[in-house]
Amino acid sequence: MEGRPTDSIRVSQLERELYYLIARFLLSGPCQKSARVLIQELEEYQLIPKRLDWEGKEHRRSFQSLVVANKHVCSDHLLQICQRIGPLLDKEIPPSVPGVQTLLGVGRQSLLRTTKDCKHGAWKGSTFAALHRGRPPEPPVNYGKSPNIVNITNSKQLTGCGRRNYVFPVVVYQHVKMYKRILGHLSSVYCVAFDRTGRRIFTGSDDCLVKIWATDDGRLLSTLRGHSAEISDMAVNYENTLIAAGSCDKVIRVWCLRTCAPVAVLQGHTGSITSLLFSPGSRGRTRYLTSTGADGTICFWQWNTETIKFNEHPVKFTDRSRPGSQISCCSFSSGGMFIATGSTDHVIRVYYLGSGSPERISELSSHTDKVIAIQFCNNSHSLRFVSGSRDGTARIWQYHHQEWKSIVLDMFTKLPGNNPVAMEDKVSKLKVTMVAWDRCDSTVITAVNNFNLKVWNSYTGQLLHILLGHDDEVFVLEAHPFDSRIMLSAGHDGNIFIWDLSKGAKLRNFFNMIEGQGHGAVFDCKFSADGQHFACT
Repeated sequence: MEGRPTDSIRVSQLERELYYLIARFLLSGPCQKSARVLIQELEEYQLIPKRLDWEGKEHRRSFQSLVVANKHVCSDHLLQICQRIGPLLDKEIPPSVPGVQTLLGVGRQSLLRTTKDCKHGAWKGSTFAALHRGRPPEPPVNYGKSPNIVNITNSKQLTGCGRRNYVFPVVVYQHVKMYKRILGHLSSVYCVAFDRTGRRIFTGSDDCLVKIWATDDGRLLSTLRGHSAEISDMAVNYENTLIAAGSCDKVIRVWCLRTCAPVAVLQGHTGSITSLLFSPGSRGRTRYLTSTGADGTICFWQWNTETIKFNEHPVKFTDRSRPGSQISCCSFSSGGMFIATGSTDHVIRVYYLGSGSPERISELSSHTDKVIAIQFCNNSHSLRFVSGSRDGTARIWQYHHQEWKSIVLDMFTKLPGNNPVAMEDKVSKLKVTMVAWDRCDSTVITAVNNFNLKVWNSYTGQLLHILLGHDDEVFVLEAHPFDSRIMLSAGHDGNIFIWDLSKGAKLRNFFNMIEGQGHGAVFDCKFSADGQHFACT
């Protein structure tokens, strides 16, 4: 500007005001010398906004006179303008990273961005591969839709890394189809299980038989005989070498999965077998098979993985605080060190298997009615389990400071602003019929006898969603083996639902219609280990 007349520069009124606001801002801060130099140059080059008289003629004025004439303009006026521009622009054209305020942003963070800059661009697989080692970067809020599955899969192949919720959006589960319906038992089938590979399906029926089916084509591979009453539960060991079945004949039978030959006949109960679990824990070659019964006892059967020999004399505990009490459910912790049981005497008992021999360590009596469902969380970072009772509550238990503390989930809780569901008003006493965790343990799902499913935050106990669709009681809740968004439910109404837990939405529905008989109740449902199949009975 030096040596040039002011008129030739053609400084606009807006620029003159900006110079003024900059000088005011500098005066209020540490740069006092810079402010005085700037004011001197503004007056020298006549860049201070001029005064207009009543005839519209312009007159020069000093910096100080301009300050006096604009007392409403404070020293940080320019800063306030900058602070307000960002949020106003964010509403009109959302940035890539919401909430970040900067005057120096570039691209979609720039204060000079336009709608054209924020149009959805085509992201290539090579771009994904270069960013985050093949894992797709978090898309901006305004991206509109998920990245293309082909490009994501290609980037995963390049780098070996990918996020499942991008590669498999939940809409994929809307295309699940029924592969095969098999009629192979003479009576109702109450239990179903996959082997650890997912290639074989086991069914246990009221016809006293356990049958093995091929997953790929539904062929009958073998029939396991020996029981004289209904099959009540089945379990496959973690080595995938044995299957055990419990029955109402009070006996547990174990077969070899390679030869289908009987391995053991275990008789330690005086009542029907109510649940059966192989422990995921190990101590050398020693393992445990755990059984609970209607006689109120829990038995720990020790066996050897090398000899496949079972100790016929189990470690037995009688869990009844009153005559006639039964153990209705049990669940192992993820590491197999703890097992919790629920009983009809309202008590939850916890056992510890890490000291050489099983021992009872806790009795929890918070429920006021029968405990009919119990489930440990899937991951080992915390010791938590959920229990469901006929008293209308579920409790999320956590071992903290050497004691068990619980969060109460009341089934009468409703979502804010929601009108009461008609069926909920008809049921005077709500009861929990089943409980489950999602795969990541962030939510707990409870089935209630008013046919609703409720999704709760497992850390706070907040009700997140109410899932509606069933017309009868639900006794089956099955989480997807590795997709935490997906849950299966099935009940006596013959409906099988696939749910998106993240949105509380129904993705797919199957109905068990039996020709000539109407609908058939669904008693059990299991996912295969790879999550590609599920079987229902």
